[in-house]
Amino acid sequence: MADETQFTIGARVHGQDGVTGRLIWVVADRARNPWIITQLVVEPTHRTGLGRFVPLNLVTGVDAGGDITISCTADQFEQLESAEETQYVPGSGAYPLFGPTQFLAAPYYTSDVSIAGDEVPFTAATVTADAPLPNEADVAVHAVPVEATDGRIGEVEGLVIDPATHQVTHVLLREGHLWGRKDVAVPLSAVRDFDRADTEPDVLRVSLTKQEVGDLPEVPVGRARR
Repeated sequence: MADETQFTIGARVHGQDGVTGRLIWVVADRARNPWIITQLVVEPTHRTGLGRFVPLNLVTGVDAGGDITISCTADQFEQLESAEETQYVPGSGAYPLFGPTQFLAAPYYTSDVSIAGDEVPFTAATVTADAPLPNEADVAVHAVPVEATDGRIGEVEGLVIDPATHQVTHVLLREGHLWGRKDVAVPLSAVRDFDRADTEPDVLRVSLTKQEVGDLPEVPVGRARR
């Protein structure tokens, strides 16, 4: 894997004028075989909820520690397409039950100033949620659980690509338990599916058993970011 490039979740991202933020998603087109990485999603260092889609052609390098360099300034980064959407939801006790993806984006106003007591509505809320991915076939790979054919086996650490073609070759996985963890690279051909559901947590499933994943050789993963 010496000639391949790792994009690890949580890696620092450096722009032309300093640290821009950290990598939170790797966006891949899974309609292609193998998958092709198209964009990264980078969350800026100064605050959360302002992630931006960074086209792969802006990436100029990834060092041995996993840090990513992009060819844009902080101002140019702020002009990139937002990876999050702001939604205005009316005051409601139902919001904690449903979450942001089940509310419509609509400002809430009222001219009725006579309400009082139990009639006073909940305070209106501003909610940030993930924006739709650029293409219908895209998948946003992030730090989610991985399921082998016989149960949970670890967590996604990132993707490995061929830098010449941007094709995904492996999924990085932190396998094992607290006292026996190791990093392995699962071939993309062993990935069965990746769920992006509103009602269930995201899970990446592989067509290997826990034993087969555990038998994969350990690979070095840069973690200077953590």
